[in-house]
Amino acid sequence: MTDVPPTDFTLSCPVPISRYPHVTLAHGGGGRLMNQLIEQMFVTAFGNDALNDRHDGARLDPAGRRLAFSTDSYVVRPLFFPGSDIGALAVNGTVNDLAMCGARPRWLSTGFIIEEGLPMETLWRVVQSMQHAALAADVRIVTGDTKVVDKGKGDGLFINTAGVGVLETDRDIRPAAVQAGDAVILSGDVGRHGMAIMSMREGLEFESPIESDCAPLAAMVGDLLEAGVEVHCLRDLTRGGLASALNEIAGTAQLQVDIAEAAVPVDDAVRGACEILGFDPLYVANEGRLVAFVAPADADRAVAILRKHDAGVAACRIGEVKTEMPGRVTLRSQIGAARILDLLSGEQLPRIC
Repeated sequence: MTDVPPTDFTLSCPVPISRYPHVTLAHGGGGRLMNQLIEQMFVTAFGNDALNDRHDGARLDPAGRRLAFSTDSYVVRPLFFPGSDIGALAVNGTVNDLAMCGARPRWLSTGFIIEEGLPMETLWRVVQSMQHAALAADVRIVTGDTKVVDKGKGDGLFINTAGVGVLETDRDIRPAAVQAGDAVILSGDVGRHGMAIMSMREGLEFESPIESDCAPLAAMVGDLLEAGVEVHCLRDLTRGGLASALNEIAGTAQLQVDIAEAAVPVDDAVRGACEILGFDPLYVANEGRLVAFVAPADADRAVAILRKHDAGVAACRIGEVKTEMPGRVTLRSQIGAARILDLLSGEQLPRIC
């Protein structure tokens, strides 16, 4: 007879939720409060070797087959925005999370939570967009689910995607593998996705329209690995933007990440929108950008490889890893002053992915 787990098992909640009344599922992640909730609640409850890597996906080894597994949910409003839509976002987001583990994305599942009254034409547009994105990323959508919720309970459409990828390299790619002296490589300009959505919501018009950077990144990661670039860590710059991603990596590696403000490319229209709306582009979400931590000897080669891809034409080296301030991200301004680039207390932009 197998042992049956006790039915009276309880776990005291480590985080008093009343302290965070404004943190809701719709706000996503990227801020200090959500990081605390993840660390103190979910990691406490679910902690295991795969989860404790604190990566964009779990690296698994079933029956000797090395795989990566990831999942994400998409609640963006509006469903269609300049440069992309919720369908392409749902495919590319999970594809990119798998790529950040060093995996080649292969299969996706998708779950649709549909609000009663959503026009079938709208749903069909989203489904077609997902199929086009899957073809572009060379993945297959192989299983899924649909649920319908009452009118007024779903804001149109929510989508979840989960994905499985194959790890074809033995390289240890994760935040804890970052080393002192590593070069920090950024694949392109930052802030486009978040500002594309906010500009549309606020009715802002610019001489150069702002479009989301939503794109699959697996091909450029594959080229880095096939070229033998010594990659230690990869992270796509979604909720919380560049600053939040660097803070998460610095905290896990317990090393200092030092970047130069002048080296981080920001489109003029994005910068203008941020100034009007009071946002810092370093904290604004992206959906087609990554940061790579590579051995310093491979930095120039890594930049050259990324620039061969449409999503990496503006790739550049923005900083390096140091040891003086473990767990901290520092920003050197254009006049030479340095300051701490910390996590925000909350999320700048709700409902942007």
